[in-house]
Amino acid sequence: MSGVADSTPGDLLLGSRGSRLFGRVQRGGVLLATASTVVVFGAIGYLIVTAPGWAKVQKAFFNADVFAASFPDIARALLVNVRIFVLAETLILVLALGLAVMRSLPGPVFFPFRLMAVAYIDFFRGVPGVLVIFLLALGIPGLRLQGVSSDAFLWGVIALVLVWSAYVAEVYRAGIEAIHPSQEAAARSLGLSRVQALRFVVLPQAVRRVIPPLLNDFIGLQKDTALISFVGVIEVFRRTQIEAGGAFNFTPYLVCALFFLAVTIPLARLVDFLAARDRRRQLAGTRAR
Repeated sequence: MSGVADSTPGDLLLGSRGSRLFGRVQRGGVLLATASTVVVFGAIGYLIVTAPGWAKVQKAFFNADVFAASFPDIARALLVNVRIFVLAETLILVLALGLAVMRSLPGPVFFPFRLMAVAYIDFFRGVPGVLVIFLLALGIPGLRLQGVSSDAFLWGVIALVLVWSAYVAEVYRAGIEAIHPSQEAAARSLGLSRVQALRFVVLPQAVRRVIPPLLNDFIGLQKDTALISFVGVIEVFRRTQIEAGGAFNFTPYLVCALFFLAVTIPLARLVDFLAARDRRRQLAGTRAR
């Protein structure tokens, strides 16, 4: 009972879960977890390889020769996706922050700005991204406007920026609204204007709070770069289709999936790390109080 009495609320809420998990690991849980994993995945593997159609599936999806032949070209095409991702994400972070600030502006005088931000966010969150890509990458060049580029790559990136800015703006807004109003009030009492309080006090804290969900959106954006292939840009997915069509085999799709996993899994683990660090920081603050 003394151990429970001496525990802080943070220990009871956060530490108890970890203590149960790691306590079992120390008492032989690793062996049990390993054995159960081997049994479960072994059973799944056995069911697959003993299925009547396994030989045909293996030839169609797991052909080693096709895998080796298509790997280099698909790897080079992945660089196009990385380029799309870097360009789009840079613009998204800026545009989304502006939208979040517009939607968070208080007072009736800023109502038109809040209305525009809400309309933008509702529209681009409601329309499927692939439709926006089609409308911009095919519709804008079809107008044949003087001096306007008809590059499908450019308009595909712009479409991704427009769509994902709406989602990221809501992440930013959640971070801004999570900052207690007393923070802004304290900044105003020190002589800062409303804009200065937002810039130097509220936004730095809000951005730190939303880094994990922002990285989750990065993962979604990385996968959505494949949508640009629908308007003729030869990126990793389009190259995979070409390789699969040339080999009359589906193994290139396995190569494509492995490349996406190689990009997204490290980002997912980074999200877990940052979320765990944030929990430890909150626990430390609870103990300090």
